[in-house]
Amino acid sequence: MRQRNKTCALTHTRPILCLIGCLNKLWIADIDIKNLRWPAAQAVPALSVSKKLPRHKPGQHFLKGPIPWNWVSKAAQLPGKALHVSVCLWYLAGLKSSRTVPLSMERLLELGVNRFAAYRGLKVLEEAGLTRVIRQRGRLSTVELLDCTGDVPQSAPGIEC
Repeated sequence: MRQRNKTCALTHTRPILCLIGCLNKLWIADIDIKNLRWPAAQAVPALSVSKKLPRHKPGQHFLKGPIPWNWVSKAAQLPGKALHVSVCLWYLAGLKSSRTVPLSMERLLELGVNRFAAYRGLKVLEEAGLTRVIRQRGRLSTVELLDCTGDVPQSAPGIEC
């Protein structure tokens, strides 16, 4: 195997010319530049940058607003999966156009919340004054979304509306 010409990099100011010069010296005179190009079918298309917010496609689920920011920030400061449960509740409320909705375990599972974590999150939301829950034996809980009143429970210091 022949060694590369060490002076090659010093004689050319452009790296591509150096590469072609070095390859010529290694007896590879038949270089077809077209074969070195990226195939057009595999070229990565330029990403179009849109200034609009992403929208859901027809048939896809979406979260309907407006959702009061102070309500969300209060739920976000609560422990456990309370924020997950609250997002699910607002989703269901948007579907029903009602602030009173039955809790859906199917939707909570989509968010990675099992039934035990869901009930703990629901309890924390109720203690924080964000929801009112009607529990019935053998049935799904019915949840009413409440306005954020500004009452801060003793178990959650530093959380205000």
